[in-house]
Amino acid sequence: MYHLVSRGDTLYSIAWRYQLDVVKLASANGISAPYTIRPGQRLSLDTSRVVAPATRAAPVVKATPSVKPGSRSTPAPASVVPVPRTMPPSPASPAVSLPAGPLSWQWPAQGRVTREYDSSRVFKGLNIHATPGGSVLAAAPGVVVYAGDGLRGYGLLIIIKHSETLLSAYAHNRKIFIREGMVVGRGQKIAEIGSEPPNRGRLYFEIRQNGRPIDPTRLLPRQ
Repeated sequence: MYHLVSRGDTLYSIAWRYQLDVVKLASANGISAPYTIRPGQRLSLDTSRVVAPATRAAPVVKATPSVKPGSRSTPAPASVVPVPRTMPPSPASPAVSLPAGPLSWQWPAQGRVTREYDSSRVFKGLNIHATPGGSVLAAAPGVVVYAGDGLRGYGLLIIIKHSETLLSAYAHNRKIFIREGMVVGRGQKIAEIGSEPPNRGRLYFEIRQNGRPIDPTRLLPRQ
């Protein structure tokens, strides 16, 4: 099985789409940090024979257009996923390290859980009903590895890397206040609760370990 890279894709967003470990996905395709990919590139999704080595967080690089041989034009810079005007400009993503020390988790929003994680993975996270425009908070310290609307079904999405094995996602946001490559602290405001009619007042929250969804309540404190 393969994925054809589109403009705006990152290796993290592709790994999230197919529930894969990003390091294994990179290794399966002979890609090293900073995980540069280009539109039209065909990526193998078979990571079954790959053993992921221990690595540190890598810069987040979006797919960039290739240049035809003999063309006088220069390669275009890394593409930026369109985001609301309230989001600050996105400079080149720096190489950053994951926060040191043990992780401490908190709920990403104040609200009522209207749908819980399904152990059969039919539903892979939590629906939290909150006030539209309310704060979305980083559930734990980490590095932003994706911020955009390129994954169908998630709306405006943020993915944060917390460790070599743990990622969290915050979907259906109305506004985003962070950008890829930023280090965020636990409890830092990263977005606003979405208010579009299909998802009014709903935050979708998910945690993945080694690319696979896990029950977020295993790590979150009791409400």
